[in-house]
Amino acid sequence: MKKQILITLLLAIMAVTAGAQMQDPVHFSVSQKKVADNMLEVTFSGKIDAGWHVYSTALPADGPISATITTETADGAKAEGALGHRGNEINKFDNMFQMNLRYFENSVTFVQKYKITGKTYHVKGYLEYGSCNDEMCMPPAQVEFDFKGEGPADAPKEPAVEEKPAADTVAVADTAQADTAMVAASASVDTAGLWTPVISELQAFNGGQGSEGHSWIYIFFMGFVGGLVALFTPCVWPIIPMTVSFFLKRSKDKKKGVRDAMTYGVSIVVIYLVLGLAITGIMGASALNALSTNAVFNIFFCLLLVVFALSFFGWFELTLPSSWTNKVDNKASSTSGLLSIFLMAFTLTLVSFSCTGPIIGFLLVEVSTSGSITGPAVGMAGFAIALALPFTLFALFPTWLKQAPKSGSWMNTIKVTLGFIELAFALKFFSVADLAYGWGLLDREVFLSLWIVIFGLLGLYLIGKLKFRSDGDDSRPMPVPCIMLGLLSLAFTVYMVPGLWGAPCKAVSAFAPPMNTQDFNLYHNEVHPRFKDYEQGMAAARAEGKPVLIDFTGFGCVNCRKMEAAVWTDPQVADRLNNDFVLISLYVDDKQPLPQPIEIVENGKKRTLRTVGDKWSYLQRSKFGANAQPFYVILDGEGRPLAGSYSYDEDISHYTDFLDKGLQNHKK
Repeated sequence: MKKQILITLLLAIMAVTAGAQMQDPVHFSVSQKKVADNMLEVTFSGKIDAGWHVYSTALPADGPISATITTETADGAKAEGALGHRGNEINKFDNMFQMNLRYFENSVTFVQKYKITGKTYHVKGYLEYGSCNDEMCMPPAQVEFDFKGEGPADAPKEPAVEEKPAADTVAVADTAQADTAMVAASASVDTAGLWTPVISELQAFNGGQGSEGHSWIYIFFMGFVGGLVALFTPCVWPIIPMTVSFFLKRSKDKKKGVRDAMTYGVSIVVIYLVLGLAITGIMGASALNALSTNAVFNIFFCLLLVVFALSFFGWFELTLPSSWTNKVDNKASSTSGLLSIFLMAFTLTLVSFSCTGPIIGFLLVEVSTSGSITGPAVGMAGFAIALALPFTLFALFPTWLKQAPKSGSWMNTIKVTLGFIELAFALKFFSVADLAYGWGLLDREVFLSLWIVIFGLLGLYLIGKLKFRSDGDDSRPMPVPCIMLGLLSLAFTVYMVPGLWGAPCKAVSAFAPPMNTQDFNLYHNEVHPRFKDYEQGMAAARAEGKPVLIDFTGFGCVNCRKMEAAVWTDPQVADRLNNDFVLISLYVDDKQPLPQPIEIVENGKKRTLRTVGDKWSYLQRSKFGANAQPFYVILDGEGRPLAGSYSYDEDISHYTDFLDKGLQNHKK
């Protein structure tokens, strides 16, 4: 809690990046233990990364992947009962699957008992489980076991018995045989090159888009904008001319006064940058990423933004203890040189907190949900540079002070406007918690209704039809810029109204809950894949001369359904997918058995591909270097990438840009 309180006083900004990354969120170890002379326990102990969960046993058939055990060989032993589990099992209603789901977080232990029936025993098989977080799901993973031992001395020796479930068969093949089996699914088309890895080509496309660099630039830019906004608040703007005049008058040497004022501006940058680096050091990348999918964290920041909004509306004022400011101010007065200037800059930070705190707190919320370890430092640097810029410029050009706008009611207008914006974004974070817990309190139409009210009131305020107590008795008409912004806010309000009946409203798709949460929807434009087999779909693409969109998905992938409901239903996206691409959906949790199981060597370990889902999961890992769903990649008919990869991101404009780039490169 102390960390959360600390980071709310600092800043950052959102950076959403998508790329091909291998995930390994669950780590299992397996062991055997004889609990009696004739009873054996095979124990699977799992450690689960923060933000992830592993599903429990015996879930409904139409739900996500349940934990199951398959015994391939049982010589001198037989399974006793079903697969059991130990740990803190969480039972919650899932809004997407419309059922109660049971799962484990942090750790889990699965146990299978075997009754020993012979003098020696040999048990062999594998545990299969599914894992997800709030943004993606892993394909079904397997933990293999192979144990032998001595049974009771008086037990009769039994002949070897091999149990083979109908859905799982075992065969051993070398790597060459595996490759031949995987590429020979279509006799009419030469598919040998379709399995060739293209990881480096994908990385080149993703790197060419500059996702990480663009994110840092975006964070810095938004932090800079936040700093500029903070300048025009009542807590900062009136201080600028007084501070600059103080530095210019404190020394008869004008050059020294200018130098001191510039040092003052640099000190502001250093203070905020140090705070940003402190956040980076305290939280770390994994903690920030975990926060982004944590429901409690999102509820906390929702309430925090509501408090900030009410403060900007003038209900109360957020201030730090006056003793802090007095101590720093007294220390600055009693010292000299660079230390006194630095302490004066620190005093400004404390005095202006009531206005800058909500702004940097809002920016911090956004960067925390991006999980970027560099975000706090980069965003804080942008904020501080914008905040320090006028002190430096007015010191260099003192005559500009006479032309600067005077303090007035316009600063309160900025505060109230920021209050409306923070109130609107508070709903975004409550929506994350609402979806995580399955409350169903903030469905899409409820969210849009609240945004319509918020931005409608903002529009009325900006055109002068709504007043707050903090505005005083000023009855003068609003200036033209405010009226123009008010009209834009009202137009945005009207734009969202059709969304209550199911219109996509692309401008808010990245913030509103997914389309499937809408109860009353008159808009239907669903997209269905033409193929669910890789080789068959690629053969059709060659024949038609079209690019291919590969959709790595899963029956139990919640965010895959969100993308299909919120993004694929957009008319522009649907038109492209239906007419310009051959859409192939490959389900990595498809339990249909392969005609012949395939044994492969991956990362130095042998693994058996038994099902169709295993095959598509291996294709995703080996060819594209990724294992999370949803995962989209655009290929030509030869299996070569035409654009970078795309992961879970409900921003429709981003998805259409992704599709358009693939089409453009295919035409070239």
